Amino acid sequence: MSTLEVIAVPGPGAEDVVVAADGTVYTGTEDGSVFRVSHDGRDVERVAQTGGRPLGLEVDLDGRLLVCDAHRGLLRVDPRTGGVEEVVDSLDGATMRFCNNAAIGSDGTVWFSDSSTKFGIEQWKDDFVQNTRTGRLARLGSDLVPEVVIDGLAFANGVALAADESYVAVAETGARTVVRWWLTGPKAGTRDFLVTDLPGYPDNIARGSDGLIWISIASPKDPVVELLQKSPGPLRRSVTKIPERLQPKPKRTIRAQAYDDAGTLVHDVDLPDATYHMVTGVREHDGRLWLGSLHEPAIAVVDL
Repeated sequence: MSTLEVIAVPGPGAEDVVVAADGTVYTGTEDGSVFRVSHDGRDVERVAQTGGRPLGLEVDLDGRLLVCDAHRGLLRVDPRTGGVEEVVDSLDGATMRFCNNAAIGSDGTVWFSDSSTKFGIEQWKDDFVQNTRTGRLARLGSDLVPEVVIDGLAFANGVALAADESYVAVAETGARTVVRWWLTGPKAGTRDFLVTDLPGYPDNIARGSDGLIWISIASPKDPVVELLQKSPGPLRRSVTKIPERLQPKPKRTIRAQAYDDAGTLVHDVDLPDATYHMVTGVREHDGRLWLGSLHEPAIAVVDL
């Protein structure tokens, strides 16, 4: 069994993690902060403040961070200066409610998810239980005009590109699937699934240095949630209005899986560790697996 090392950061909800080429790790927290963490976990430094709620992070081609801010949309953050630049905050003529995660192509094209057109991050459970299927995968090219590529997704979440950029994948948290949109080859312009019937609800996904698509499993499959999602609309809406303490809650778990391009499970990291829970961010880098959490004031790392 691998040993989990938990690294505290001075802010709640270190939701995602990204690892730069030199091994430096970045994460963003609920208070709008972006932190830089040394690869050994000894040094933690706040490098920027977005003024929103940073979720997914990517290292841009020029060394800056592309930040999916749930409140402000796509941002570019310079960790050297703390500068924050707005990239895009609207999609299909309306302000995004829930910009979530992204992946960057070798030509600079940004693929990103907008989880819901109905609810923002503060009401993520409402969208999840009501199963609005208003999530979208979008593309931002050099013209900086975003376009929706796939809509109707069940809580669009993590985004990742294949190693050869033949497809882009987006997690559907509510459906427990990872959808694949083909970019090249005979299937270009069509969609299928990289994986279906995951053992839990996927959050962020990322291509690792091993070429695999890593998927964070935020919570195991919940029979109550599965039943609610298939219930009539009025019942689903009523559930989200009952007191928080009575609503279905994510189970405590530390889990991430890795799949190859054929959708074959290669790794299943499942740690029964009570010191951390609700893994929503995942990055494999040189044999180490970095994790983030929507709720924990910390990131974590596992040697594979």
